[in-house]
Amino acid sequence: MVKPGERVRLDRIDPADTSGFDGKKKDGLKEVSALVKTLDPLQEVLYAEHKHKVLIVLQAMDTGGKDGTIRRVFEGVNPQGVRVAHFGIPTPEETSHDFLWRIHAQVPERGQLVIFNRSHYESVLAERVHGLVAREVWKDRYTEINEFERMLSEEGTTIVKFYLHIDRKEQMKRLQERLDDPTKHWKFSADDVHERRFWGEYMKAYEEALERTSTPWAPWYLVPSNHPWFRDLIVSSVIVKMLQDLGMRYPKLDESKMNLSQ
Repeated sequence: MVKPGERVRLDRIDPADTSGFDGKKKDGLKEVSALVKTLDPLQEVLYAEHKHKVLIVLQAMDTGGKDGTIRRVFEGVNPQGVRVAHFGIPTPEETSHDFLWRIHAQVPERGQLVIFNRSHYESVLAERVHGLVAREVWKDRYTEINEFERMLSEEGTTIVKFYLHIDRKEQMKRLQERLDDPTKHWKFSADDVHERRFWGEYMKAYEEALERTSTPWAPWYLVPSNHPWFRDLIVSSVIVKMLQDLGMRYPKLDESKMNLSQ
């Protein structure tokens, strides 16, 4: 977890690191499976209790594993109480409003777990890197994001954010795999190759975003993600513990409604 105000240097963090887990890949995969099974009933009681709201934010460079994380970690949950929101290039209507307008419309309701596949952080990442807004605009957005997330937290939303950290070499490997496998051609985009030219600028933007927006009410977790099994292990571990810490309970049935003969 990135501590509030902590300095982040991504070039000093090994994306292939698995030192927090002593077992081998096969053991890690078994643990992920166990965590996924644990997540299922936790999500069910979240939905049944209809009290808490949970927001999961996933950010990464292209091919960083956002889709894979969603597919693996949440494969066993009830889709009735889980929703994925994806944020692409803003539409003309969205750009006519403030940068958080389209985000606020997708936040979770009570009893719901919502996963942001990309998020409001694109406003201090892609828009910063490509100069789509002035420096003085994106500089102010860190404070605006923190206050937005604080408001959500005070209204009962539990927020946890993951940056899936891969290196440039791993990204190239994954892009090549998409070209080599016909079943993955649909995932390949020339834009991903173009964006690689701005790797250094993106790393600086991510570092500042992690430093300035990891807060007690919406912490960032920096996840080494070159190894998908380790990525899934870390993300599922954090989410399971977060849900357990909410102390959720199934609602009790009103005894006056228990007489089936009425």
